[in-house]
Amino acid sequence: MPASQGSWKQLYPFDSKFFRSPEGHRLHYIEQGAGRPVLMLHGNPTWSFMYRDLLPALQKAGRRAIALDHLGCGLSDKPQNWPYHLQNHIDNLEYFIEQELKLEQLDLVLHDWGGGVGMGYAVRHPEKIGRVVLMNTAAYLSDDCPRRIHLVRCPFLGAFLVRGLNAFVESALIMAPKRRLSAAVKAGYRHPYRNYRDRIATQRFAQDIPLRQSHPSWQCLADIQKGLPKLKDEQFLLCWGEQDFCFHMGFFERWKKEFYPKAEAISFPEASHYLLEDQGEIIIPKLVQFLNK
Repeated sequence: MPASQGSWKQLYPFDSKFFRSPEGHRLHYIEQGAGRPVLMLHGNPTWSFMYRDLLPALQKAGRRAIALDHLGCGLSDKPQNWPYHLQNHIDNLEYFIEQELKLEQLDLVLHDWGGGVGMGYAVRHPEKIGRVVLMNTAAYLSDDCPRRIHLVRCPFLGAFLVRGLNAFVESALIMAPKRRLSAAVKAGYRHPYRNYRDRIATQRFAQDIPLRQSHPSWQCLADIQKGLPKLKDEQFLLCWGEQDFCFHMGFFERWKKEFYPKAEAISFPEASHYLLEDQGEIIIPKLVQFLNK
């Protein structure tokens, strides 16, 4: 085993679990501990690896900690002809919670695309949701999309850059954290996306950002936005890396002003999009404290 592979696996010492979606695809998740469940959802181009330090912290605090890999990401299957739209990811999550885990109550920790997927489930089942941590994410319509994201959305050039050169993952390793990542951590983030086929969701997530009403995911996201008032301010912690070029502080302010003005809110000047990498030693205790109130 190469040294880098061995070292990232030492950072991620969890037993893999799998379930099959109604369509027959195999999805991967990790789980530790017992108690009230906390479900963690990642974004693009990450996977459950980003929660490797939060998982044992929650377990130590008496919680059942679960981190799922979206279809196409992490160690989940990567079908080439699946739609990869927001609605499809929410349906998978709903099946996972309702049929596989059979959870009656749960808390959520959501980052990046995990916000849209997780809040998509939450507005369908608000009675099941206790507390929600939102980290550098959105779950509402917005036309605020960086030019570099527009570039990878292009059908041919985007496929060459994202799937051929792995540009989305590689650029994120440089731009998404403020703190320089170790070789082992970089290897962990790269591991699921080693070839053209494995990187399909990396491009599909970028293409699924609904910037116009004709987009297949526009109405789904509009419905989520409309349903946000079903959950209460006090259920939320907004936790933000201030130096994020994508989900910048404007998204943080919109959450506070438009949707959950009385939510707990905290931002970190020295953190960027991968905020758990930048200041996890500070942020993780705050998340555990909030979730265990």
